[in-house]
Amino acid sequence: MLRAVFLGCALIFPALLTTTAQRQVDFSCVDPTEHAQTTLAHDYRLVCEAIATSVSPASQVFYPGSPEFKIDISHWINSTTEESACSVRPGTPEDIGLILHELALTRTPFAVRCSGHNPNPGFSATPGVQISMIRFNDIVLREKLGTVDIGAGLTWTEVYSYLVPKGLNVVGGRLNGVGVGGFILGGGYSWKTNKYGLTIDTLTAMQIVLPNGQVKEVTERDEDLWFALKGGLNNYGIVTRFTFKTHQQTDVWAAMMGFVGDQIRPAYTAFADFLAEEHDRTASQLGQIFYDHGTVGFSIVLFYDGPEPPAGLYDHLLSLPNASKSIIKGDFVQFVMSLPPPIRKRGWFDGIPMLHYTAPVMKAGIDDLQAWGDKLSKHDKDILIFFSLDPFEHDILRHGGPSAYPPDRSRTILPSSLYFGWNDKGHDQVMYKEMRALSNSLLEAGIKDGQDLKHAAHYTNYALYGTPLEQMYGNNVERLRKIKEKYDPFRTMDLTGGFKF
Repeated sequence: MLRAVFLGCALIFPALLTTTAQRQVDFSCVDPTEHAQTTLAHDYRLVCEAIATSVSPASQVFYPGSPEFKIDISHWINSTTEESACSVRPGTPEDIGLILHELALTRTPFAVRCSGHNPNPGFSATPGVQISMIRFNDIVLREKLGTVDIGAGLTWTEVYSYLVPKGLNVVGGRLNGVGVGGFILGGGYSWKTNKYGLTIDTLTAMQIVLPNGQVKEVTERDEDLWFALKGGLNNYGIVTRFTFKTHQQTDVWAAMMGFVGDQIRPAYTAFADFLAEEHDRTASQLGQIFYDHGTVGFSIVLFYDGPEPPAGLYDHLLSLPNASKSIIKGDFVQFVMSLPPPIRKRGWFDGIPMLHYTAPVMKAGIDDLQAWGDKLSKHDKDILIFFSLDPFEHDILRHGGPSAYPPDRSRTILPSSLYFGWNDKGHDQVMYKEMRALSNSLLEAGIKDGQDLKHAAHYTNYALYGTPLEQMYGNNVERLRKIKEKYDPFRTMDLTGGFKF
């Protein structure tokens, strides 16, 4: 494979030769065997030094011991963080092209980090070169066009903090701290999905640095690449900017309720009855079954994208006996910031597709979490388990066209998630095995409920590492592989982690 990569440097990186000629960067061909041996010897620092000398002053390389490096390799959960040889903060798309050139030439592993929210090991962390997108943080509003350009290095909270005071918003992430880049490339479910569709369905353009260094503006006219980037993750290059449709944003209303003990059964039964009916597309809900220190509980979040929900919409749910209840009225940013993700020192997610959240499915979830939690607490007393229920209306996929994910838009698959959090690294293998077993048990509960889940797609952004591509992308896998061969024939993006075609 290495021989193929170096048959002709000018053919592999033509865009780089033109866009960087004025910098007098040397793109002459070198002995691939020599570079392969260097990389195999894990002398990644030499690659870091080469990157530092080739990029423009807009970009910088940082090494262990510097505060910038510590930020660049950090993740929201410690088990994902990996000590890299260096981190680089590119400041221009052209510099990303130069970086990709050096990484491809030496076959050096790398990772791209936007906010560090993906907990899968190796997906956004590496022992090689850590690319931080932190400098791609521009927001450019075009009110006359009804669009906004958003840098890939931002978090959704930062985006909302800019747009909401202007009375505008976009369809983005639901939790505080989630980054823009990875969320979008996986598909994106939002508090506003019932009304506007997935996040990828509200895009009008993306700027990407292709593996050959070319900086390209991608729109729906670029049929294959447009299709692949909408859910195809990091397989096709490094996306630096997203252009979204905007919509008006008013104050919002939300309620958060918690239930324990004898309150749980009436709560999940009422929630299941509520979800069985069709509702105002301005409303959205989230349910959660959790296990924490021996106790199983149930919680719901009720959201209305307006100052007050219509009379009667949530009255029955709000009247249920509960252990806690809080109401938020006002700013959308305040609401999102009130929902931090769960955390332990170590943790993973997994995706569990469902068609409906019925009372039997929720009862099975409660029983399973109690059983698995009690079992795993013998390994780690701080084990934390969440089974999150993501209900959406049946027609959310009508807002968008064909995309890598979901592979089938003829029916809505609900993207439930399972989260395990623990503290002891020594229990990683046990947790992986038991997470797989619990996921299968919950999926089986849906099948026993009469749901046709045989070909139901698992949500890419929730999927645990090791999930087969076919479970996420179905019949799209072959097409996505062909697009990958077209835009990344030398498999540069295989040097970074993630699900690979």
